[in-house]
This record gives sequence, structure tokens and C-alpha cells, in this order.
Amino acid sequence: MLNKMPWNNGKLTVTDNGRYLRHADGTPFFWLGDTAWLLLKRTTREQALAYFRDRRTKGFNVIQIMLVHDLVTENAYGRVPFRELDLDQPDAEESDTYVSYWSFADEVIGMAEREGLYVALVPVWGSVVEHYSTDAETAERYGTWLGNRYKNRPNVIWLNGGDIRGSDNTQVWLRMGSAIREAAPEHLMTFHPYGRTDSSRWFHDEEWLDFNMFQSGHRSYAQMEESNPDTLIGEDNWRFVQADWAIMPAKPTIDGEPSYEDIPHGLHFPGAPRWTADDVRRYAYWAVFAGAFGHTYGHNAVMQFHTEERGIGAYDCLRSWNDALDDDGAAQMVHLKELILSRPFEERMPNETAICGDPGYRYDRLFVNLGSSHMMAYIYSGRPFNLQLGQFSGLRAAAWWYNPRSGESEFLGELANEGIHEFVPPGGRAPGNDWVLVLDDAEKGFAAPGQSLIPR
Repeated sequence: MLNKMPWNNGKLTVTDNGRYLRHADGTPFFWLGDTAWLLLKRTTREQALAYFRDRRTKGFNVIQIMLVHDLVTENAYGRVPFRELDLDQPDAEESDTYVSYWSFADEVIGMAEREGLYVALVPVWGSVVEHYSTDAETAERYGTWLGNRYKNRPNVIWLNGGDIRGSDNTQVWLRMGSAIREAAPEHLMTFHPYGRTDSSRWFHDEEWLDFNMFQSGHRSYAQMEESNPDTLIGEDNWRFVQADWAIMPAKPTIDGEPSYEDIPHGLHFPGAPRWTADDVRRYAYWAVFAGAFGHTYGHNAVMQFHTEERGIGAYDCLRSWNDALDDDGAAQMVHLKELILSRPFEERMPNETAICGDPGYRYDRLFVNLGSSHMMAYIYSGRPFNLQLGQFSGLRAAAWWYNPRSGESEFLGELANEGIHEFVPPGGRAPGNDWVLVLDDAEKGFAAPGQSLIPR
């Protein structure tokens, strides 16, 4: 258990500019999420604790969990969430002789709290609502029950929906969202949408929606279909961010389900290539540098808590979740959080005016963030690029290369903060040879990128 919990800085709130999250005392909050959809369904308390501790050690601070994935499959203790498949009859009794479904959920949420982790909870997966034709009145009662049950938990965030379009069963999501908000007004909430769609399409103006969430996974450029407009974004998850930034009033946005590490391109094609650490890293940096307030990572084996004893899992999964915990993508995510928090947080804004020429196409695209005293530029392909300096304070700029794979930085020296400069990333041009150029007002004396925001 940690000595200081993040919520000791106060509840999570949206920043005044409507773009990011912070604590009530002003402490920045960079959401670094992991996907643990089936944790309540497939783990024991010992396994859940081991998972939480691993993710905390790797720098994650939000865990996305389904409270209810389906109504008939038993959890590790032989319990199902409701009696008679009825959302009005939760299996929540306290007993010395067995662990009810909801008492185990309470335990798991408490474990996460003691480990200093937020849990982003999906009340009920969208497919359950569709299959059982859940009505809005039942959803409202269930939302009230859930909100009251967890309203005093400091580490709860709500993900209404669950891999579903907001146009399907709309009244269910509206009534459930409003009910949870009324019962638990201190908790943030969003809507987890269907693949390649965004909560803003249906719910941006709802009072209960504090921030937007989109699901950019899981198709590649090669799997775009002219007949299916939702696929035409391909791998360009940053386009969702740009679209959300164009909507008023401003609300933060995040990629809550990008393509997962070690999952086949397109999910349902076992022979397809699998997304690698390079890919999941690219999704993270593209989204955040486009203006997202954080990012959620996912792994094929971990999100479904697959074990080898189960044979072939969903999406052609063959690996054990325990083994997959240490895959490269998971270990590298923390470097993004550390980078963003090492410079002034709320002033960070996406900005293309510093880019000389075309920003680039697909893997060659260049992304720039600009603050009053610094600039960052991310390139995935390692290609050289030109920037117009003089866009942040100071006569001299301190320059660094930051390595997203290792979190290491190299100081390049100082240069005049004016005119056009060419920058050539180390290692040559190749997809996955990604780098972040960090330019600071030299007089500010910032520490190396990725280190605490204190003068060096």
C-alpha cells in the first residue's frame, strides 16, 4: 500500500481550458490506463492483487474493468452478477460461507484503491443490453444502485456504454448515466463506444459526460473499406482527437481502446499480422500529441486474462496473461506519462504552425506540441524534419532527443530560438525508430525530459 494516494490531492476535475484532467488542488493528472476487461470474471483475489501491483509498478494509474461482461458465466468463485438474469436482483449478499459476485467486486475495487489505482468501471457491457433487451427504467434503477454502492470510493471513474453505438439503446445509456451521476456526483464519467466511433457523436452535450472517449482499434490501413465509412480513419487515431477539439464546449478526449498489443489486425483474422510494441507506442504518442489528455493501453492476453489451459482464446490468443504482463509495449507506456509531466502540463497544445512544409502522411506524419516555454515534436518513422523556431519564450533553446522506447534522453546543446532548423533523429529512417525532439527556453533550466518538473 502506498503512503500517499493520488486522491489525497483532491478529486479529479477537468482543467479550466476543458482539455485535460487535474486534481482539485491543481496537481496534473495524466491518465495512463490499462485494459483489464475480464478481471472480475476470470481472476481470484490473489491474481487480481498481483495484476494491480504489476501495473502500478509499470506506471499505470487507471485500470479499465467491466463490472458485468455477461449474465451467465460464473466468476472464479462460481458466482454470477444477478439472480434470474435480472439487473434488479444483484448477487450482493454478505455471507461467511461464500463470496457473492458483488462482494468480490467490492474487494477488487478496494485492492486497487490500496494500490493507488483508479478503476474505470463499465456498468454493463453493451452486448448484454442488446441481447436481453434491457429497458431504460431497469437501467436507471441499476445505475442508481451502482452509484450508491460506490459513491464513497475515491478511485472510481465510470465508463457508460461498452463497445456499442450510442444510437443503439440510447435511452438506456442516457438514463443510466444520469442515475449514476445523481447518486455519485463526485465521480467522472464518459461513454465507451463501438470500434472506430466516438462518444461525442451522441453524448457530447450530456451533463453526465465529463470527457469524451473513442475506440480507434483495431483495423489497419490495409483493412479500410470504402463501403464502411467508420473504417476509413484506418490507423490515424489522432483524427478522432482533432475532431473532438473542434467541438464546443471543450471537453477532454482520450483513446480508450486503441489496437491492442499482440492482437491480429482487424481482430477477427487469425492469420493477419499482430500489433507490436512499436504500433501501440505510436497510437499512444499520436493521440496525446494531437491533444488527448492521456491514453489507454491494451494487450490481447491481459485484457481477457487468458491462460494456456483455456486453449485458443478470443482473437486467436494463445498466451498466458501472466507472461504477457511484461511485453515491451506495456513497459514502455510509462515513458510517455513521464515525458508529458516533465514540462508545464496545462499549457501543452497541439500546434502545426511550427512545421515547415507538409506534416507528412501516415507513418511519416509529424506531431508538434507547443507551450509558452517549450516545444515537443514526435516522429514515428525517424525521418528528418524542419521546424520554425521562435514560437516559445527565450532567445536560446535547449535541445534534447527523447527515446520513447527507453525513456532516455540525450542533450544536444543550445541553439538560437529563431529561424528554420532541420532535425535528424538518431538511427536512420525506419518505422518504429520513433523519437521526440524537446526544445526548451534555455533560461528555464528544465531537467532532462522524463524527469520531474524541477529546475536542473
